[in-house]
Amino acid sequence: MKIESLIEDLEHGDASRTAAAEARVVEQADTVVPALLRAAAGRKSTRDLQPLMGVLKRVGPPAFDAVVAAWRREEIPDWQAGRYLGVFDERSADRYAAAAADPDRRMSHKGFSGLVRLRVDSDAGLRALAEAFSRWDASYNYDAARYARLLADSFGPRLRGLRRDPAESPRTRRGAMAALVAGGGTDALDRRDQEVIERLIRVKIPHEIPRLPSLSLSGWWLAVPGASYEGVFEALGLHERRPITVSGGLHAVDGGSDRVRLTGPDGTDRTVGRAFVTPELDGWRLVYGSLDLLLGDPWDDMIEAVERVSAHCGQAQFFFLDEHGGSNIWVVAQEGMVIRRYTAEDDPEWEGDPLPWETLAIDDPDLDPEFDDCPPNAGTSSAQSACGQLSLDPAEVGPDTRVRGHGWLALTEPDARHGEFPGILRL
Repeated sequence: MKIESLIEDLEHGDASRTAAAEARVVEQADTVVPALLRAAAGRKSTRDLQPLMGVLKRVGPPAFDAVVAAWRREEIPDWQAGRYLGVFDERSADRYAAAAADPDRRMSHKGFSGLVRLRVDSDAGLRALAEAFSRWDASYNYDAARYARLLADSFGPRLRGLRRDPAESPRTRRGAMAALVAGGGTDALDRRDQEVIERLIRVKIPHEIPRLPSLSLSGWWLAVPGASYEGVFEALGLHERRPITVSGGLHAVDGGSDRVRLTGPDGTDRTVGRAFVTPELDGWRLVYGSLDLLLGDPWDDMIEAVERVSAHCGQAQFFFLDEHGGSNIWVVAQEGMVIRRYTAEDDPEWEGDPLPWETLAIDDPDLDPEFDDCPPNAGTSSAQSACGQLSLDPAEVGPDTRVRGHGWLALTEPDARHGEFPGILRL
């Protein structure tokens, strides 16, 4: 059978001719499918692969095996392998589970992607999940985490059994524990494992060297005095605070894991966010989290929230940087009122009297009063420069920073639990 003529028949517009070609492929799949894959390896678009993808789906498991073998031998490019492995149906469910358990991360990713698409609930899929989480940080594999969440209710009891089975290896039991947390949060664990995590956090806290997020792209934070930081919990309506490492707290409020939709006591859905309050760092505590959930979305809401925090803590400072968007904001509020702020591209950009440490624009020797429009209160415009003068530059936090106490992880809504947030925190 000439592969070129077979491909021509598969791509022909005549339905009967195409059907006959597909039937020939199914009859001789073991030899024909590998040859078809090699012949199509040079094609550049998914559209050009559509006829072959259709016949691979019809062939089923033998075609799945042929694609995997060709990919391992590097006879087809990665992107083609991904397209092909996305077409198979329930007949290949066991193949997807085997791929998910593969040590090759690329193969594992495609396996979990198929399990999620088909919503496969099987012992092989559960084993693949425990194996993946025992072998590497599967939270980096989005589809592995999706699979754990998708079948959390069904897999939960079986994973807990796997976790406690003395016949299983320690590695498998660790993987089962990680898979439980990835799918259902720490609420999915039994009390014994929850206590293990709590002890681990307490052990790590005294020995941690704090590192805060880079300001090179974008970010926001609040700073409050360490001596009066307790007021921030009431001011922002934070609940259920618990000790956490700096690494774990920052991971908890990262963009992919900082909020979850939960059903409240009254039956209505609500969004619950997490907030991280750092340990005292050189006399200051910083607050991180989701900006809209903690301070509000409109600008006026944010300013009101900063003033409210300052009323509870004596002073509050708000900083926001976005190099791509051109945003550069810093705000100082004291005893419930903003006393100084800079907002890039606002009108006016500066409000309030300059603070003693600021370099005034009007004092710049290169300023020409006749041509340069410069308000008399124009001062420091850099949020990163301002935070270093006002409180603490996050970029400077490290081994030489004076640390007191520990960080807190809190929730933005009452009657919610930390354990309801799925995903593994890097402690």
